[in-house]
Amino acid sequence: MTSKVWFITGTSRGLGRVWAETALARGDKVVATARSVASLQPLVATYGDAILPVALDVTDREAVFASIDAAVARFGRLDVVVSNAGYALFGTIEESSEPQARAQFETNLFGTLWVIQAALPHLRAQGRGHILVTSSVAGVITFPTAGVYNATKWAVEGLVETLASEVGAFGIKVTLVEPGGYDTDWRAGSAVSAEPMPAYEELRQKIKAMSANRALGNPAATGSAILAAVDAEEPPLRLFLGKAGLPAARQAYAQRLSTWEAWSAVAEDAQG
Repeated sequence: MTSKVWFITGTSRGLGRVWAETALARGDKVVATARSVASLQPLVATYGDAILPVALDVTDREAVFASIDAAVARFGRLDVVVSNAGYALFGTIEESSEPQARAQFETNLFGTLWVIQAALPHLRAQGRGHILVTSSVAGVITFPTAGVYNATKWAVEGLVETLASEVGAFGIKVTLVEPGGYDTDWRAGSAVSAEPMPAYEELRQKIKAMSANRALGNPAATGSAILAAVDAEEPPLRLFLGKAGLPAARQAYAQRLSTWEAWSAVAEDAQG
Protein backbone atom coordinates (compact mmCIF):
# COMPACT_ATOMS: atom_id res chain seq x y z
CA MET A 1 0.00 0.00 0.00
CA THR A 2 1.34 3.44 -0.96
CA SER A 3 1.81 5.72 2.01
CA LYS A 4 -0.66 8.57 2.39
CA VAL A 5 -0.12 12.25 3.05
CA TRP A 6 -2.36 13.62 5.80
CA PHE A 7 -3.25 17.15 6.87
CA ILE A 8 -4.75 17.14 10.38
CA THR A 9 -5.85 20.09 12.49
CA GLY A 10 -6.03 19.97 16.26
CA THR A 11 -3.22 17.48 16.88
CA SER A 12 -1.91 18.80 20.19
CA ARG A 13 -4.06 16.40 22.21
CA GLY A 14 -7.04 14.08 22.17
CA LEU A 15 -8.34 12.25 19.12
CA GLY A 16 -6.40 14.41 16.66
CA ARG A 17 -3.17 13.46 18.36
CA VAL A 18 -4.11 9.76 18.26
CA TRP A 19 -4.88 9.92 14.54
CA ALA A 20 -1.64 11.72 13.74
CA GLU A 21 0.38 9.16 15.70
CA THR A 22 -1.54 6.28 14.08
CA ALA A 23 -0.81 7.56 10.57
CA LEU A 24 2.86 8.20 11.33
CA ALA A 25 3.33 4.83 13.00
CA ARG A 26 2.31 2.98 9.84
CA GLY A 27 4.65 5.00 7.65
CA ASP A 28 2.39 7.77 6.37
CA LYS A 29 3.36 11.43 6.26
CA VAL A 30 1.48 13.98 8.34
CA VAL A 31 1.16 17.74 8.32
CA ALA A 32 0.12 18.25 11.95
CA THR A 33 -1.30 21.57 13.05
CA ALA A 34 -1.79 22.98 16.52
CA ARG A 35 -1.98 26.41 18.07
CA SER A 36 1.48 25.77 19.51
CA VAL A 37 3.99 23.55 17.70
CA ALA A 38 5.79 22.94 21.01
CA SER A 39 3.19 20.25 21.70
CA LEU A 40 4.24 18.47 18.50
CA GLN A 41 7.96 18.23 19.24
CA PRO A 42 7.75 14.66 20.64
CA LEU A 43 6.30 13.55 17.29
CA VAL A 44 9.05 15.37 15.40
CA ALA A 45 11.67 13.70 17.58
CA THR A 46 10.22 10.27 16.82
CA TYR A 47 9.24 10.58 13.17
CA GLY A 48 11.57 13.25 11.80
CA ASP A 49 10.89 14.39 8.25
CA ALA A 50 7.67 12.36 8.04
CA ILE A 51 5.90 15.08 10.02
CA LEU A 52 5.58 18.76 9.23
CA PRO A 53 4.48 20.66 12.36
CA VAL A 54 2.53 23.84 11.65
CA ALA A 55 1.32 26.48 14.10
CA LEU A 56 -2.28 27.23 13.14
CA ASP A 57 -5.37 28.91 14.50
CA VAL A 58 -8.15 27.63 12.23
CA THR A 59 -10.17 30.82 12.70
CA ASP A 60 -7.52 32.63 10.63
CA ARG A 61 -8.65 31.91 7.07
CA GLU A 62 -5.49 33.19 5.39
CA ALA A 63 -3.32 31.11 7.71
CA VAL A 64 -5.38 28.00 6.92
CA PHE A 65 -4.89 28.49 3.18
CA ALA A 66 -1.17 29.11 3.69
CA SER A 67 -0.80 25.94 5.78
CA ILE A 68 -2.52 23.82 3.13
CA ASP A 69 -0.27 25.31 0.46
CA ALA A 70 2.78 24.58 2.65
CA ALA A 71 1.64 20.98 3.04
CA VAL A 72 1.42 20.48 -0.73
CA ALA A 73 4.74 22.23 -1.26
CA ARG A 74 6.40 19.90 1.27
CA PHE A 75 4.90 16.55 0.26
CA GLY A 76 3.61 17.16 -3.27
CA ARG A 77 0.01 16.13 -2.63
CA LEU A 78 -2.74 15.62 -0.06
CA ASP A 79 -4.50 12.30 0.33
CA VAL A 80 -6.37 12.79 3.61
CA VAL A 81 -7.53 16.11 5.05
CA VAL A 82 -8.87 15.94 8.61
CA SER A 83 -10.62 18.99 10.03
CA ASN A 84 -10.54 18.11 13.70
CA ALA A 85 -9.76 21.30 15.62
CA GLY A 86 -12.58 22.34 17.90
CA TYR A 87 -13.73 22.77 21.46
CA ALA A 88 -16.92 22.87 23.52
CA LEU A 89 -18.80 25.69 25.19
CA PHE A 90 -20.69 24.36 28.20
CA GLY A 91 -23.67 26.29 29.45
CA THR A 92 -27.39 26.57 28.83
CA ILE A 93 -28.71 28.64 25.95
CA GLU A 94 -29.60 31.50 28.27
CA GLU A 95 -26.21 31.45 29.98
CA SER A 96 -24.08 31.54 26.83
CA SER A 97 -22.70 35.00 26.12
CA GLU A 98 -22.49 36.54 22.65
CA PRO A 99 -18.66 36.49 22.54
CA GLN A 100 -18.61 32.85 23.68
CA ALA A 101 -21.21 31.80 21.10
CA ARG A 102 -19.49 33.64 18.26
CA ALA A 103 -16.09 32.22 19.18
CA GLN A 104 -17.58 28.70 19.27
CA PHE A 105 -18.91 29.04 15.73
CA GLU A 106 -15.69 30.68 14.51
CA THR A 107 -13.68 27.60 15.49
CA ASN A 108 -16.04 24.67 15.07
CA LEU A 109 -17.93 25.74 11.95
CA PHE A 110 -15.93 28.43 10.17
CA GLY A 111 -12.59 26.77 10.96
CA THR A 112 -13.92 23.65 9.25
CA LEU A 113 -15.19 25.67 6.31
CA TRP A 114 -11.79 27.32 5.81
CA VAL A 115 -9.97 23.97 5.85
CA ILE A 116 -12.37 22.54 3.29
CA GLN A 117 -12.16 25.57 1.02
CA ALA A 118 -8.36 25.61 1.20
CA ALA A 119 -8.03 21.91 0.42
CA LEU A 120 -10.54 21.59 -2.42
CA PRO A 121 -8.54 23.25 -5.24
CA HIS A 122 -5.65 20.83 -4.58
CA LEU A 123 -7.90 17.77 -4.31
CA ARG A 124 -9.81 18.70 -7.48
CA ALA A 125 -6.53 19.13 -9.36
CA GLN A 126 -5.43 15.69 -8.19
CA GLY A 127 -8.78 14.13 -9.02
CA ARG A 128 -8.86 12.37 -5.66
CA GLY A 129 -8.63 12.81 -1.92
CA HIS A 130 -10.59 12.21 1.26
CA ILE A 131 -11.91 14.90 3.60
CA LEU A 132 -12.81 13.84 7.14
CA VAL A 133 -14.50 16.25 9.54
CA THR A 134 -14.85 15.66 13.25
CA SER A 135 -18.46 16.13 14.23
CA SER A 136 -19.92 14.42 17.30
CA VAL A 137 -22.83 12.36 18.52
CA ALA A 138 -23.98 15.88 19.49
CA GLY A 139 -24.33 16.54 15.76
CA VAL A 140 -27.08 13.93 15.61
CA ILE A 141 -28.79 14.35 18.98
CA THR A 142 -28.58 17.17 21.51
CA PHE A 143 -27.47 17.42 25.12
CA PRO A 144 -28.75 20.06 27.57
CA THR A 145 -26.20 22.60 28.83
CA ALA A 146 -24.26 22.38 25.56
CA GLY A 147 -26.70 24.06 23.19
CA VAL A 148 -24.29 26.28 21.28
CA TYR A 149 -21.81 23.42 20.92
CA ASN A 150 -24.63 21.19 19.67
CA ALA A 151 -25.59 23.89 17.17
CA THR A 152 -22.08 24.08 15.74
CA LYS A 153 -21.98 20.34 15.20
CA TRP A 154 -25.42 20.28 13.57
CA ALA A 155 -24.18 23.05 11.28
CA VAL A 156 -21.06 21.03 10.48
CA GLU A 157 -23.24 18.03 9.63
CA GLY A 158 -25.25 20.08 7.14
CA LEU A 159 -22.15 21.64 5.63
CA VAL A 160 -20.34 18.35 5.12
CA GLU A 161 -23.32 16.37 3.87
CA THR A 162 -23.79 19.08 1.23
CA LEU A 163 -20.09 18.97 0.43
CA ALA A 164 -20.31 15.26 -0.31
CA SER A 165 -23.04 15.89 -2.89
CA GLU A 166 -20.93 18.57 -4.57
CA VAL A 167 -17.47 17.02 -4.85
CA GLY A 168 -18.05 13.32 -5.47
CA ALA A 169 -17.79 13.88 -9.23
CA PHE A 170 -14.23 15.14 -8.70
CA GLY A 171 -13.15 11.88 -7.06
CA ILE A 172 -13.20 13.41 -3.57
CA LYS A 173 -14.57 11.32 -0.72
CA VAL A 174 -16.11 12.82 2.41
CA THR A 175 -16.69 11.40 5.90
CA LEU A 176 -18.27 12.87 9.03
CA VAL A 177 -16.64 11.33 12.10
CA GLU A 178 -19.08 11.29 15.03
CA PRO A 179 -17.35 10.33 18.29
CA GLY A 180 -19.17 9.60 21.51
CA GLY A 181 -17.57 10.26 24.89
CA TYR A 182 -13.86 9.49 25.14
CA ASP A 183 -11.42 9.54 28.02
CA THR A 184 -9.39 12.55 26.89
CA ASP A 185 -8.60 15.90 28.50
CA TRP A 186 -11.02 17.50 26.04
CA ARG A 187 -13.26 19.01 28.69
CA ALA A 188 -10.49 20.11 31.03
CA GLY A 189 -8.01 21.06 28.31
CA SER A 190 -9.90 23.34 25.94
CA ALA A 191 -13.56 23.60 26.95
CA VAL A 192 -15.11 26.91 28.00
CA SER A 193 -17.92 27.29 30.52
CA ALA A 194 -20.54 30.02 30.56
CA GLU A 195 -21.29 31.93 33.75
CA PRO A 196 -23.77 29.69 35.59
CA MET A 197 -27.21 30.95 36.57
CA PRO A 198 -28.83 29.58 39.75
CA ALA A 199 -32.02 28.81 37.84
CA TYR A 200 -30.28 25.95 36.03
CA GLU A 201 -28.39 24.44 38.96
CA GLU A 202 -30.93 21.64 39.44
CA LEU A 203 -30.57 20.67 35.78
CA ARG A 204 -26.78 20.67 36.06
CA GLN A 205 -26.84 18.42 39.09
CA LYS A 206 -29.23 16.04 37.35
CA ILE A 207 -26.94 15.79 34.33
CA LYS A 208 -23.90 15.33 36.57
CA ALA A 209 -25.60 12.42 38.37
CA MET A 210 -26.65 10.80 35.10
CA SER A 211 -23.12 11.08 33.72
CA ALA A 212 -21.32 9.81 36.82
CA ASN A 213 -21.14 6.19 35.69
CA ARG A 214 -20.92 6.79 31.94
CA ALA A 215 -18.37 4.50 30.28
CA LEU A 216 -15.88 6.54 28.25
CA GLY A 217 -14.09 5.12 25.24
CA ASN A 218 -10.36 4.58 24.93
CA PRO A 219 -9.00 7.22 22.51
CA ALA A 220 -6.25 4.88 21.29
CA ALA A 221 -8.91 2.50 19.96
CA THR A 222 -10.11 5.09 17.43
CA GLY A 223 -6.96 4.97 15.31
CA SER A 224 -7.82 1.70 13.59
CA ALA A 225 -11.32 2.96 12.80
CA ILE A 226 -9.96 6.06 11.09
CA LEU A 227 -7.50 3.96 9.08
CA ALA A 228 -10.34 1.65 8.03
CA ALA A 229 -12.30 4.66 6.78
CA VAL A 230 -9.45 6.28 4.83
CA ASP A 231 -8.38 2.95 3.30
CA ALA A 232 -11.89 1.96 2.21
CA GLU A 233 -12.79 2.04 -1.47
CA GLU A 234 -16.22 3.36 -0.50
CA PRO A 235 -15.88 5.10 2.86
CA PRO A 236 -19.01 6.04 4.81
CA LEU A 237 -20.45 9.53 4.80
CA ARG A 238 -21.02 9.13 8.53
CA LEU A 239 -19.02 7.08 11.02
CA PHE A 240 -19.86 6.81 14.71
CA LEU A 241 -16.93 6.16 17.02
CA GLY A 242 -17.85 4.20 20.13
CA LYS A 243 -20.91 2.29 21.27
CA ALA A 244 -23.22 5.15 22.24
CA GLY A 245 -23.95 6.74 18.88
CA LEU A 246 -26.08 4.21 17.03
CA PRO A 247 -28.51 3.40 19.90
CA ALA A 248 -28.94 7.12 20.58
CA ALA A 249 -29.60 7.82 16.90
CA ARG A 250 -32.13 4.99 16.64
CA GLN A 251 -34.09 6.40 19.58
CA ALA A 252 -33.90 10.00 18.36
CA TYR A 253 -34.99 9.22 14.81
CA ALA A 254 -37.83 6.99 15.99
CA GLN A 255 -39.14 9.89 18.07
CA ARG A 256 -38.78 12.34 15.19
CA LEU A 257 -40.57 10.06 12.73
CA SER A 258 -43.36 9.47 15.23
CA THR A 259 -43.88 13.21 15.67
CA TRP A 260 -43.79 13.94 11.93
CA GLU A 261 -46.27 11.16 11.24
CA ALA A 262 -48.60 12.27 14.04
CA TRP A 263 -48.67 15.77 12.57
CA SER A 264 -48.67 14.75 8.91
CA ALA A 265 -52.27 15.80 8.29
CA VAL A 266 -51.57 19.29 9.58
CA ALA A 267 -48.38 19.41 7.48
CA GLU A 268 -50.21 18.32 4.31
CA ASP A 269 -52.97 20.91 4.86
CA ALA A 270 -50.24 23.55 4.94
CA GLN A 271 -49.44 22.72 1.32
CA GLY A 272 -52.47 24.72 0.22
